[in-house]
Amino acid sequence: MDTVNMIKTSSYHHGNLREQILQTAFELLDDEGIDGVGIRKIARLLGVAHSAPANHFKNKKALFTALATESFRHLVSIIEKETPGETSNFKLAIHSFSNTIFEFGLKYPNRYKLLWRREYSDDQDGELGAARDNIYAQLTAILSEHARKKQVDVESQAIAFWSLIHGYVLLRLDENLNEGYDEVTGIKRQIAIIDVLIDGIIE
Repeated sequence: MDTVNMIKTSSYHHGNLREQILQTAFELLDDEGIDGVGIRKIARLLGVAHSAPANHFKNKKALFTALATESFRHLVSIIEKETPGETSNFKLAIHSFSNTIFEFGLKYPNRYKLLWRREYSDDQDGELGAARDNIYAQLTAILSEHARKKQVDVESQAIAFWSLIHGYVLLRLDENLNEGYDEVTGIKRQIAIIDVLIDGIIE
């Protein structure tokens, strides 16, 4: 059953409008993309006045800022869960981090794209900035603990990993790259490309 259509028949409970707005916005984002999310459309689906969402989100940018913030927080929570608490195994830690990003981006393509479309959200919002920085901090923490080669600093290493991870996800989402396997090792391509960078840092 269409999840968005389910909203039309569900009852609105006073006091949790903000949460229902976000839930409906995420469903529209997942199903229809960024352009499919509209405050008036959400109000109609929830059966409330078109002006009601303004009590929580003054405009569309405020709504997208909240969606991006929640998406970043969700992604961070998955990273913290999947990345081993004991990070003595650098390869395991960095693969857990990268695979979490890969899987999130491929499972929620429209949410992932929204994270990096700064024209849609308020880049000066403190909560959004903190949530975004938290992901990068997870990566630099892993690299700071384990990087052995010092030809470049941790920041450069982090940018290299992030560029590879982000670029791979976008190539897959834009259908410029299909899922594949490394012909030498037989492992998934998304794992093999991370190994290339790992070998350059720890060997």
